[in-house]
Amino acid sequence: MPNTEPDPVESGWARLLVRAEGVLARLEQVLPAPLPAPDWGASAHRWRKRGTAGFLQPVAHPHRIRLNDLQDIDEQKKQIDRNTRQFVAGRPANNALLTGARGTGKSSLVKALLGKYAAKGLRLIEVDKQDLVDLPDIAELLYARPERFIIYCDDLSFEAEEPGYKALKVALDGSVSGAADNVLVYATSNRRHLMPEYMAENLETRRVGDEVHPGEATEEKISLSERFGLWLSFYPFDQEQYLSIVGHWLEVFKAPHPDPDLVRREALQWALSRGSRNGRVAWQFARDWAGRQGAEGAG
Repeated sequence: MPNTEPDPVESGWARLLVRAEGVLARLEQVLPAPLPAPDWGASAHRWRKRGTAGFLQPVAHPHRIRLNDLQDIDEQKKQIDRNTRQFVAGRPANNALLTGARGTGKSSLVKALLGKYAAKGLRLIEVDKQDLVDLPDIAELLYARPERFIIYCDDLSFEAEEPGYKALKVALDGSVSGAADNVLVYATSNRRHLMPEYMAENLETRRVGDEVHPGEATEEKISLSERFGLWLSFYPFDQEQYLSIVGHWLEVFKAPHPDPDLVRREALQWALSRGSRNGRVAWQFARDWAGRQGAEGAG
């Protein structure tokens, strides 16, 4: 009669295989999922982190704004548009620092450039301040790509000894490896030198002959902003500029305003309640007015 006893060796292997499968299943739950591959067809990305590794996350619906909708910053538009046009065409161009009053169109201007030049190969990558230490990895990822990339850092400012500060300095001008020809950095900030400035630092200023030389602390702060080849300054709007921008957005929203004096009074009251007259406040008022009037396009 045939032997029907189970083979102890085969039984041992079967038990070991079951245990191994259980261990692998538990490991799959612990190990991070593989990082997604870049979607090079997207015009805008955000740099995101998963643990210590970073990846490009495509932006499904980039903010669309037209350059023509940005009012009373004509000189700033002219300069950065020329710089970006040179860059997209493969000619030399500069990293750009946009500084000044809040709500005057700094961030909107960068986003509007994407809308104008995306069809010609321009791509925008938004990088948060805490992730600037990854700039070498981002540049390496983009190095061989045919597109032209703007690394966009919004509302940028640093405190002393932040790691992103030195990383940005190196990325702009101080790396051993050469800068990628297809990458520029555009940054916006309310601070010209990207760092707080203190009264005590003025005490370090010294006189050499007829020249005034700032102290080491001030020089260190200036050294970062000087690495941007293009500086654009934005200033607060006066009352008439603010009202002009309100009028522009009312036209964009197709908002009825048969009583200009009423619109003027309400627009000024709106600005007074917010303590500022700028393009953002003007857009917010026009949006509110258009919504209250039931205007087409107000949504």
